[in-house]
Amino acid sequence: MTSDVDILTEARRLLEKGTRIALCTVIEKKGSGPREVGTKMIVRENGATYGTIGGGGLERALVDESIRALGEHTGRTVTFNTTSDQKEGAIETGLMCGGQMIVFVDPLEPDPRLIIVGSGHVASPLAQLAEIVGFGVTIIDDDDERATEERFPTAERVITGDFASSVGELEVYPNDFVVIVHGEPEHDYIALKTMAAKKPAYIGLLGSKTKVAHLMLRLRRDGIGAGALTMLHAPVGVTIGAQTPEEIGISILAEVIMHKRSARHR
Repeated sequence: MTSDVDILTEARRLLEKGTRIALCTVIEKKGSGPREVGTKMIVRENGATYGTIGGGGLERALVDESIRALGEHTGRTVTFNTTSDQKEGAIETGLMCGGQMIVFVDPLEPDPRLIIVGSGHVASPLAQLAEIVGFGVTIIDDDDERATEERFPTAERVITGDFASSVGELEVYPNDFVVIVHGEPEHDYIALKTMAAKKPAYIGLLGSKTKVAHLMLRLRRDGIGAGALTMLHAPVGVTIGAQTPEEIGISILAEVIMHKRSARHR
């Protein structure tokens, strides 16, 4: 039988991979039921489960409730009927154990991650600001003199080496946010093309409208249409008249937060 340690270990693994989950816990049992108080189960957005609270109609109903909770970003207490007598306010399960089970469904969000491609003047304040508001920050660049732990002390990871290989090998999850602030057109193009294929929640590209148009044309010539770039925001940043690297960092992070909050609301 899956233990609490197994459940919590799997929950941590999924969250670290950027997967949203619902942690379901039996908090009360009235009469007979298939599992005891404290039993836990994980439900993912796609309906996949880990652990069990009893199987059958009870579990199918719990999966449905968990998916709703994940969609609404709100925890809930759900009562399941495990007797043949119908109970008002309880979800029927088809079980005949002779009681009720009450389960708390807790949607858990992975920590948001901001991947900053480039380590120049804008990257430094952007990384500091992102950490303050709760993002785990990853820096990736091929300039090992600028991309250092000393310049980015708040970053969780600083990745250097061959640029195309580093960007290509980085594991990117659907809830990740990517901001490309390298500045060199070829580096920006490699990062944009590679990250678009990885499908993060958001890609922001720093640069002028002329530069953005040039890179977009090049992408189209390489067979990458607008449909594959729905997450792209370019030029990146909220229009606040930003001029200094710090101000530009604020404008970029403001747009990232706006996208994060609006996506959650939807």
